[in-house]
Amino acid sequence: METNLPFRLDRTVDIQASPAIVFRFFTDSERWAKWWGAGSTIDARPGGRIYLWHPNGIESEGEVVELTPPDRIVFTYGFTSGQPIPPGASRVTVHLAAVAAGTRLTLVHELADAATRDAHVQGWRFQLSLFANAVADEVFAGANAQADAWFDVRAIADDAARAAAFAAICAPGVTFRDRYSALAGIDELSAHAGAAQRFMPGIRLRRAGNVRQCQGTALSEWTAHSADGVERIRGTNVVLYGPDGRFAAVTAIGS
Repeated sequence: METNLPFRLDRTVDIQASPAIVFRFFTDSERWAKWWGAGSTIDARPGGRIYLWHPNGIESEGEVVELTPPDRIVFTYGFTSGQPIPPGASRVTVHLAAVAAGTRLTLVHELADAATRDAHVQGWRFQLSLFANAVADEVFAGANAQADAWFDVRAIADDAARAAAFAAICAPGVTFRDRYSALAGIDELSAHAGAAQRFMPGIRLRRAGNVRQCQGTALSEWTAHSADGVERIRGTNVVLYGPDGRFAAVTAIGS
């Protein structure tokens, strides 16, 4: 392994998941391949081989140097072809730290020359974007079911049961905004839903189509029907998730 690596590339991204969840994408080959490319593998132990199959057919490889779950992994990195750098010719250190948003990932790539470092800046910008999305796709895989639960809760008649159901899918400080609402917290949200049942009896909201999600922000289309089945309004919920996967903020935009 090359030890004279005076040039470094730094990159930091925040990911809406706990460090323990994020770290799994450095220790499991199936998850590793989700942000590198099908066929990529990692043997997550000191001395274990990493292999990267890039979508353009380029192959990279290296070796795990350090592994400290769920905080830190260090591995060497180079290209199987030897160009622009051979295997073992650079070193990558990834550190994960818990933050309010979930996890702050800090990556340092140490290289022997400035030109090679500069050539990797966009590559890591792209690769860590894929990484953030791969984690989010797993954490929020139940987005459709969660959206359905959100609409179903609004029809629960019992106040205590409705508040408990909201608490299961929403953060305690959840905010809700629409043309008639500026709410904060489970209690206000539940009371508002109860009032809607009294003033708009028989109106039911339903998800329309699959939820579209990207890195903790989701769009959930919906329709509202009266008891006779007539569509009264349709719209979109813009949902911001918290790091635990619950709703942190919902804004409903009707049309």
